[in-house]
Amino acid sequence: MGNFFQDNKDLQFHLNHPLMKKIVAIKEDGFKDATTYDYAPVDFEDAMDSYRRVLGIIGEICADTIAPNAEGVDAQGPRVENDRVIYADGTAENHEMLTKAGVYGLSLPRQYDGLNFPLVPYVMSCDMVSRADAGFGNIWGLQDCAETLHEFASDEINAEFLPRVNKGETCAMDLTEPDAGSDLQAVMLKATPNPAKEGEWLLNGVKRFITNGDGEISLVLARSEEGTTDARGLSLFVYDKKHMAVKVRRIEHKMGIIGSPTCELVFTNAPAQLVGDRKMGLIKYVMALMNSARLGIGAQSCGIMEAAYREGLKYAHEREQFGKPIIQFPAVYELLTNMKARLHASRALLYETARFVDVYKCYFHKSKHATLDKDERADMKAFQRLADAYTPLLKLFSSEYSNSVSYDSLQIHAGSGFMKDYPIERIYRDARITTIYEGTSQLQVVAAIAGVVKGVYVSQMNEYEAIAPAPEMQSCFDTLVKMRIQYEKAVAMVQEVGSTENQDFHARRLVEMAGYVIMGHLLVQQTGADAEEYKNSAIAFVKDGEAKCAAHLSYIENFDIDQLGSFKINS
Repeated sequence: MGNFFQDNKDLQFHLNHPLMKKIVAIKEDGFKDATTYDYAPVDFEDAMDSYRRVLGIIGEICADTIAPNAEGVDAQGPRVENDRVIYADGTAENHEMLTKAGVYGLSLPRQYDGLNFPLVPYVMSCDMVSRADAGFGNIWGLQDCAETLHEFASDEINAEFLPRVNKGETCAMDLTEPDAGSDLQAVMLKATPNPAKEGEWLLNGVKRFITNGDGEISLVLARSEEGTTDARGLSLFVYDKKHMAVKVRRIEHKMGIIGSPTCELVFTNAPAQLVGDRKMGLIKYVMALMNSARLGIGAQSCGIMEAAYREGLKYAHEREQFGKPIIQFPAVYELLTNMKARLHASRALLYETARFVDVYKCYFHKSKHATLDKDERADMKAFQRLADAYTPLLKLFSSEYSNSVSYDSLQIHAGSGFMKDYPIERIYRDARITTIYEGTSQLQVVAAIAGVVKGVYVSQMNEYEAIAPAPEMQSCFDTLVKMRIQYEKAVAMVQEVGSTENQDFHARRLVEMAGYVIMGHLLVQQTGADAEEYKNSAIAFVKDGEAKCAAHLSYIENFDIDQLGSFKINS
């Protein structure tokens, strides 16, 4: 029997981060639930023990059920029968095992039959499930919809829907339409009040590219304000599958994540309830949902990287050429070292981001039933600012690295990796979507540039520089300081030009420079706590980042705004 939690020191390291004490203290609010629920923790150590036990259960299911089923699910895939989705056999078994284990609804409050876990252990579960099968990771990760309901829906809606999540009812977020992909303000699915039932709305139209579109509980973005064409006319609704007013027209035939049904849906007078306030669907609620989803894609990307790295490492030890295992060749061991560095760096950024989101969300939920004091309000605002800046940075880097690590792992396999005899062929295909859905890499740059312009990233770099490194990491630390100076110089040069188009043109270079510095610092900090596990990754990552930051700065220094026209394609 395997266990994807117990065999991963990286996950255990991040679960023990010092900030977890603050997160648990706010989340448990004096551990008052212990007097009502016999499974609620009585103190911090008890809470952490619960997290480890549940993650161990999920880790075992991932290793012994979900991962062994992955190849069969990829081959069989889901299908449509009588306008409904039928999961692949392995997908159904995965879902049944997790439901029986009672681990759905990890982050939901106990009053709704959840476990009231912080986001960090929930994100770890997404990391592990995606390592086992990235396609099933989507179905598992759509619990984000329930969290969005918990944040913004009425008590009546939450009481109706949230307890069903723990019972295994799956979710979907119905956002995209044939003519509204990244530009969600173009959504035109129509919502009209039901004249026959007060408080109910009827949804009509088509949604496309909907992950797990036949889920029992769906959050639907629809146009509630007649005559509008922009974001201000959109509201968010919750639809219950029991009404059977939404048909699955088809499941998309995809390159990867085949076990995750991507559906085209037809809504015909589908009864739904309004979530929160009218006109705030995209502006507030979907933006919150998308940020949660991007955190989930960060976890999915790390899980894919973990699987790809392990497959590459295993094959490099087994495969012999010229009388010795190929892992002994510099061309191969350099690939593996850099793969592991990208994995460690991405996971460091993932859990740094998750902790920032966790503190903010814990305060947000606390503020709904108690008045925060001045310090708590300031703390919430500070962590929200960090969460908003780090989320697109995480999505950008982790998804791009998910692709590069999978690519390099397949390269290590050589011709064998191109065949379906090895899991890396499926992992490679699964990785490709991560840079596309929940906002492409290009859109993440658009979101992340705010962290550059507002100084959020450089402020955090300075915070990291105030933490003394382990003696053996002083050289890496000094390099990161030099990289931060280069970053600030590059930002200043772009801003001095005073052109929005020029800033947009260089945005990716600036955002990437920020990411290299931030992730480098996180790895250096981790090395101080666990030198053997992270030292090599820190050295390799900072070395690579140093070269790339220098290249980006050189490009910006030697770029004339008059050259912009040379990059515009008109034919």
